[in-house]
Amino acid sequence: MPRLRPNLLIAVSFLVIIIFGALILSLPISSARGEFTNFLDAYFNANSAVCVTGLVSLDTGTHFSLFGQTVLMLLIQIGGLGYMTFSTFLILVFRKKMFISEKLMVMEALNVNSTRDVMLVLRRIFRIVFIIEGIGALILFVRFLPQMNIGRAAFWAVFHSVSAFNNAGFALAANFANLTPYVTDWVVNLTITSLIIIGGIGFLVLSDLLRLKKWSLHSKVAVATTLVLIIGGTLAFLFLEYNNPATLAKLSMPHKILASYFQAVTPRTAGFNTVPLEHLAPATALLMMLLMFIGASPGGTGGGVKTTTFTLILATIWATVRNSRDTILFRRRVPPETIRRAFAVTLLALTLVALAVFCLERTETFNLTQLAFETFSAFGTVGLSMGITPGLSAAGKIIIIIVMFIGRVGPLSLLLGLTMDKKEAAVELPKEGISIG
Repeated sequence: MPRLRPNLLIAVSFLVIIIFGALILSLPISSARGEFTNFLDAYFNANSAVCVTGLVSLDTGTHFSLFGQTVLMLLIQIGGLGYMTFSTFLILVFRKKMFISEKLMVMEALNVNSTRDVMLVLRRIFRIVFIIEGIGALILFVRFLPQMNIGRAAFWAVFHSVSAFNNAGFALAANFANLTPYVTDWVVNLTITSLIIIGGIGFLVLSDLLRLKKWSLHSKVAVATTLVLIIGGTLAFLFLEYNNPATLAKLSMPHKILASYFQAVTPRTAGFNTVPLEHLAPATALLMMLLMFIGASPGGTGGGVKTTTFTLILATIWATVRNSRDTILFRRRVPPETIRRAFAVTLLALTLVALAVFCLERTETFNLTQLAFETFSAFGTVGLSMGITPGLSAAGKIIIIIVMFIGRVGPLSLLLGLTMDKKEAAVELPKEGISIG
């Protein structure tokens, strides 16, 4: 029996975890009413948790019991860090040794270039994750404690810290309110956004930052792009929604800036919201779709085509306009194969989103903006919605499930895993140009 490629095995592993999680969530013990949950809805929410998306067809705060919410939190943690990370951790605990095939799978999952780096990166990841999530939970616990009893405050703090760091966007407020009750709360807003940014920037970048050594090109591009998108997104959201009575108009100027900053951070794959998104201006919806499509950085807990891919494409276009032979970033020449991969990922992503929107337009009654917003959110594993997720038909939910899964695994990685190995032809064929543009 042929062995699966590492990237395909990772996809299959995610699928197994999703199915297992869906089975548990469908049981009466996971429901607040003690009833069986429709399996498609259970699968949708399990898929969203493992894919760290945050789109939900059932109200997390009222439909699921404490047990069900705990299951969702564990699925989020497994999905955010990656199944291979957890399985490798268990291997280290019980077997103390990894085979080369297992190291290759972890390399693919963590975007690491050398098997020698695997063990070091894994140890750093677990140390970083539990320290940061712990600090976030402690801050949120202190903030939630005056509003609820100690047990509930502790659970809310841990749940939202895990959800934010893993860029999942699941929240426990009732009636799909997400974090809208905290739109003016500085502690909640700044804690959640800090967790989102740290989780989405990527573990390799965090390692560079913590070591305080010379940054790699990857880290420079990821950090620079993240800062530009956050600042630009904040200013754009503030400008577009300033006079919208359903979002920013009624807030004071400091709170308008806070809400704009929060909404600029969360489309980068986090999925939390503090203003009602169904009332966004059309231009703002387009802005958020762009941010959702770009997503987080490679090696982090978020999705999208990634910040580095977006910047590399812009740099390549600029090099083409200037008639430059090479794509240069921070005085470094980027290899052609990396550029080709960036364009392939982006084109595959756009094709997937367009196809999904077309299919949803055939199966659903919502307008095109709502459907496109939902699809971009699903692909970017974001979780933001204009309120249409619970109203999707069975066919619509299946389409979104597929988009979430491919968005989490990566369209190019999935295709590479499904295609057979082919040796490149030894004969070099003659060149011939074609007209472009």
